[in-house]
Amino acid sequence: MADQFTLYHLQLLKLRRYQRNATGAPLASSTSARSGGFDSCWPTGPQQGVAQILHPCHFGEQLSLLFRYILLSLKSQNWSRAGKWTASGCWNALLDPLNGEPFIKVAEIDEKGTQVSAVFTPDPLSFPSPFVESLSKCPKHGLHNPFKDPDRYLLFGDISAKAAHLLSLPKVSNFFTRLIQRVSPKSYQQAFAEVYVTQKFLENFSGDQVRFLARSFGVPGNHCGQQSHGFRWPYGPVAIITPFNFPLEIPVLQLMGALYMGNKALLKVDSKVSIVMDQMLRLLHYCGLPVEDVDFINSDGKTMNKLLLEANPRMTLFTGSSRVAEKLAVDLKGRVKLEDAGFDWKILGPDVQEEDYVAWVCDQDAYACSGQKCSAQSILFMHENWNKSSLISKLHELAARRKLEDLTIGPVLTLTTGAMLEHLNKLLLIPGAKLLFGGEPLENHSIPPIYGALKPTAVYVPLEELVKGKNYELVTKEIFGPFQIITDYKNDQLPLALDALEKMHAHLTAAVVSNDIHFLQARIPKLMLIHLSIEIVAICHGPHVIGKSVNGTTYAGLRARTTGAPQNHWFGPAGDPRGAGIGTPEAIKLVWSCHREIIYDFGPVPKNWEIPPST
Repeated sequence: MADQFTLYHLQLLKLRRYQRNATGAPLASSTSARSGGFDSCWPTGPQQGVAQILHPCHFGEQLSLLFRYILLSLKSQNWSRAGKWTASGCWNALLDPLNGEPFIKVAEIDEKGTQVSAVFTPDPLSFPSPFVESLSKCPKHGLHNPFKDPDRYLLFGDISAKAAHLLSLPKVSNFFTRLIQRVSPKSYQQAFAEVYVTQKFLENFSGDQVRFLARSFGVPGNHCGQQSHGFRWPYGPVAIITPFNFPLEIPVLQLMGALYMGNKALLKVDSKVSIVMDQMLRLLHYCGLPVEDVDFINSDGKTMNKLLLEANPRMTLFTGSSRVAEKLAVDLKGRVKLEDAGFDWKILGPDVQEEDYVAWVCDQDAYACSGQKCSAQSILFMHENWNKSSLISKLHELAARRKLEDLTIGPVLTLTTGAMLEHLNKLLLIPGAKLLFGGEPLENHSIPPIYGALKPTAVYVPLEELVKGKNYELVTKEIFGPFQIITDYKNDQLPLALDALEKMHAHLTAAVVSNDIHFLQARIPKLMLIHLSIEIVAICHGPHVIGKSVNGTTYAGLRARTTGAPQNHWFGPAGDPRGAGIGTPEAIKLVWSCHREIIYDFGPVPKNWEIPPST
């Protein structure tokens, strides 16, 4: 077993050496594989959890050998307490997003659910009973709370410290970075940033920081012996559903937040990328996470929906599309927190400066991760002063640098190339609209047709046309890919632009790029468009840009951006009571706990007290 373990970790570290580009040639490695591996991480040996790699030509013979060892050791591994990794013969083959060949087999359960399929659950019985039963065993007052097993707050502080240390090790962070790249193709820097943020989050909640999340407050009562105390209380059994685009950061931050507050979690990650969280769960188990605290499942959406209806978790966190979010809100009777789609905007103010920097940030916001971020820049409003600059030409140059070989542009996993081009053609029918750059499929690639492959694209639409009812819905349709709308506005058109922001449905991230304090915060003329004529009439005055917008994570100033949220500030939408945050103490307390008030009233009863008349 020791020899198998050593080879297992050595080959995981070599994952990056066998990643191939669209032509089949191995991608260049930034560092060479070193001896060692995760020797300090998971000494119990390799396990087959959610995925099995197919076709060794994609990863090399050594990686194929790795998974043979995983399969050999499957039956010999039992986690402590009641938890187990379980598997069945029901596998779903995933296509390599870079060449279209099957490269991962994911064990999923279907709606019939005759067997549990490579999921982590305490009791490997038939679906849905193991998951329903497992969640039902968790009481509404949670696995811990301020009065019950408070030592678990310290336990999770220790788990976070150990996991943060492991993720800080270059060999470990590089492994997760390369694994993320393999299943959700993005540049090394973008994938590493995800690992870095996760590591810093865990570092932030080390030591006593977990119990500080449960900090209470007291208020004096009306008489001697009376005090009221407010506490943060867990929900108990909860569910977490996360998307493909951040396969490590989103599930880890939300899962740990749920566990910190005393909940038991059922976790579902998009099956295309769930191998990443599979490996992270093993690391967390080694760091001391009780194996029965988390159930981990792979299934399609329909099956998961059925499971949620039967298990009836007290709260469900969903990160993903607005369509699914709205369905879950109805199905689960509002017991949800949502971080759904965002058509995110950026406004460039009148002060033109640092053109290179502003252009670079715009390029990163729109096209990093091939535009597959819920915070990606979807629309850019430029003040007319920027039209006199070289901003658009610089954006074009920066977009042209992106290439498939280093995954600075890559496959779009939720839209086909045809769907994106069809949307482009509809936009170009708007009067005055024009293609600024892009608008063509990627060349010399083998990305399968079920995925998209589009060059970074920007379309100009005049503001006065954009706001028209027949065009607005089309222009503000979110394209989860390397695609953005660009428009411009004159001084007297800013209220028109702000009105366009007001009508948007999702309010996640935004940026106001300006160091002009009068633009950001001063009172400006408010104009109203008279739809029955072309005349624009000044009628009153209105507040500043920040005061007339909603988005929950808004950056303001010359260096403002829409993407790249770190772990040190709130990230989440505003304007919706169901909105979920992530990463900060405020976000964790909002999403994963509720308020409970306990009023102590010990007396004494006043002397000579008598029963009063009835009231």
